[in-house]
Amino acid sequence: MSKVSVVLIEDHDLSRIGLCAALKQYNDVEILDSAANGKDGVSKIKTHQPDVALVDIGLPDIDGIEVTQLIKEYQAKNPDFKTKILMLTMHDSENSVMAAFAAGADSYSLKDVSMDNLVEAIRNTHEGNAWIDPAIARIVLKQAQSTNSIKPTNTSNNATVEVDDTQSITAVAEEYQQLIETYPLTDRELEVLELIVAGCSNADISERLYITVGTVKTHVCHILNKLCADDRTQAAVRALRAGLVK
Repeated sequence: MSKVSVVLIEDHDLSRIGLCAALKQYNDVEILDSAANGKDGVSKIKTHQPDVALVDIGLPDIDGIEVTQLIKEYQAKNPDFKTKILMLTMHDSENSVMAAFAAGADSYSLKDVSMDNLVEAIRNTHEGNAWIDPAIARIVLKQAQSTNSIKPTNTSNNATVEVDDTQSITAVAEEYQQLIETYPLTDRELEVLELIVAGCSNADISERLYITVGTVKTHVCHILNKLCADDRTQAAVRALRAGLVK
């Protein structure tokens, strides 16, 4: 069994030590290293190039958002660098959730998640499947549907939505809304989309909907095409922003 390699960035000593010890109990997870601050974390992620980096959003020097941005910028210049980011946030306040969601990480989870669910999130993230904590998905959907707290600032291909004038999140621009109207998702595609937003892998979706993995992949492909999304994370963001998932 191949192991998913992980680097953990967490500033609280007890939490960091505890998470490392707990994750070592899972045979398919390998902890390569850990860091107590963002700058050291960025350095260790670049050095070890783990499959998944667990990044706490609240760090003492540069926060998890900047860590994610730095890693994504480095990744853009180094195509062979394949590390994926799983963002961890302690609070489920709207500001914290929107900040984590806007950071551009591959997956998002609250820190009070069970260890089994965290490991499942790590596995899904490594496999290229977005894992979004249901609590985060609900808050993002609530924000996306609130005209008072989210206001479009432009109508370019990837319109930006401001949150409390400090954070931003990619939204579905007007032309994407038109595409959704022109090429509406089928009932089955909506079911698959809801499970994608819930963080389910293709195998999970197959089991829940009683269809083959191949059929799931076909539905996912159609969903990405209809939402003009490059990957599952982008599809989940646009689904939430457009109110396609309730």
